[in-house]
Amino acid sequence: MLRLLLYLIVVGVIGAGAAWLAGNPGELAITWLGYRIETSVFIAIAVVLLGFAVALLLWSALRGIFGAPARLLARMRERREERGRDALRQGIFAVGAGDAQLAARYASEARQVLDNEPLTKLLRAQAAQISGDHATAKRIFETMLDDDETRLMGLHGLFLEARRENRIEAAEQLAAGAVEIKPALPWAAEALFELQCRKGDWAGALKTLGSMRQNKLVDRQTADRRRAVLLTAQAQAIELTDQEQAGKLAQEAHSLAPDLVPAAEIAGRVLAAQGYVSRAARLLAKTWELSPHPDIALTYAYVRPGDSPRDRLNRVRALTRNNPDHVESRVAVAAAAVDAHEWDEARKALEPLLAERPSRRVCTLMARIEAGDTRNAGRVREWLARALRAPRDPAWVADGVVSDRWAPLSPVTGQLDAFEWRIPMERIAPADQDALPLEIAELDRLERLEQAEDVHVEQPDESVSQPARLAAVDSSEPASETAEKSSHAETDEQTAPDNGKATGKATAAATQPDASPQRAEKPSASGGETVVFPLRAPDDPGPHGGEIDEDRTSPLYGVPAKNTR
Repeated sequence: MLRLLLYLIVVGVIGAGAAWLAGNPGELAITWLGYRIETSVFIAIAVVLLGFAVALLLWSALRGIFGAPARLLARMRERREERGRDALRQGIFAVGAGDAQLAARYASEARQVLDNEPLTKLLRAQAAQISGDHATAKRIFETMLDDDETRLMGLHGLFLEARRENRIEAAEQLAAGAVEIKPALPWAAEALFELQCRKGDWAGALKTLGSMRQNKLVDRQTADRRRAVLLTAQAQAIELTDQEQAGKLAQEAHSLAPDLVPAAEIAGRVLAAQGYVSRAARLLAKTWELSPHPDIALTYAYVRPGDSPRDRLNRVRALTRNNPDHVESRVAVAAAAVDAHEWDEARKALEPLLAERPSRRVCTLMARIEAGDTRNAGRVREWLARALRAPRDPAWVADGVVSDRWAPLSPVTGQLDAFEWRIPMERIAPADQDALPLEIAELDRLERLEQAEDVHVEQPDESVSQPARLAAVDSSEPASETAEKSSHAETDEQTAPDNGKATGKATAAATQPDASPQRAEKPSASGGETVVFPLRAPDDPGPHGGEIDEDRTSPLYGVPAKNTR
């Protein structure tokens, strides 16, 4: 609109000027070389303008004639570049479609026309990759490293080739080189972080994570969670060698992720070992409210060394007061009550869990209750048999792998923080075979003893440590030999006088090995062997793993406590 208005104004000015000249023609005389020209001013101006226009046309014609070859060459060059760009476009489409043959053809056409174009090198390398010619692809990517414009593309291509060939060290170096050039490059930072985690370079991974957070490649919540997992991995690695530093790392991890169970477990153990019982209890209670877990209950129960079973029961009651109906709360209270011989409380805690199909832990605890309370071998066998068919209990699961212990990385993919505490979806054959090995053996032994003689099930003495009781059970004689000796003993008792029976018993007691501190046993009413119901073999790390502390055992879930010394 503005241009039209301007055009109308110019035309109007010219028309007004022409009209004015026409109304005032005037006279103009020119004398030159004996010639005299007389005309009006209007005609003189018109002649000058016409001559100027003719000169301009002649100049344009001459310029077009002499510049035609150059223009022809430029036009041909432009058409070649256009054809090359079209080949690039079609080649990229072919690479995206996975058509290796068509991509190679278009890459060759583009190279003939646009050899120095960076996109041509990228197309050639990608066409070589999808066709399986990785050597050519690597050679092209290496040539890209010489140009600042294509260096990052070359590093990315070589990184992908190194990952494909499983050259982890080379891939890490290439990713580190890309991060050095451009720290905010997402693929390079993520790849370097992942490879450092896989290698167990926790310090390097923490540094890379800090750079990623600074360049806003990850949000704060994700960065805090990853940092907590890395700190926990560091603490787990050095807990036995540098307990003080492990405690500091675990406490920092707990402050970043209070629901991270392994961090709270390590921090609680270290604080308790250092004498900070109240701090350890508060830390464990905070994690328990967010993520109830048997390891937290176990550590909390033993946070103060030297507590009696009744004291530990009171401590577990206090821990589970805020969420008493949670499954882990009921199991923890029941296990502590069993250890304290509070059978009614143990039954009451497990009663809501028996309505449907109880898990293996619940069935095993019920077997312990029957063994200690009613001493009914039949009920013990019934609960152990139900445990064999019961649903599995929660465990640490990552990518289909079931583990008794938490780990910072997935053993399959190497992903950080992949383990979750949940019920496994698949049944692993080795885990099923070893789920209740000692309970099965005990069931068979009880049946054999019942056939040979009356069985008296006795609850182990509270003063005797669990590993010692287990060792005593393992060292017991086979059922067949026991039954045979029992039959001979009954024959001797029938033929010998009463004082002979007493003498025989005293002699047997004197000839037994010095195992009384390890196994508190009494002869049964029928003279048969005393049976101690075992919880777990000494060489079995149980569902929580870790080293066994021979001086301190845990009543929770029938597993020895981990050694924190």
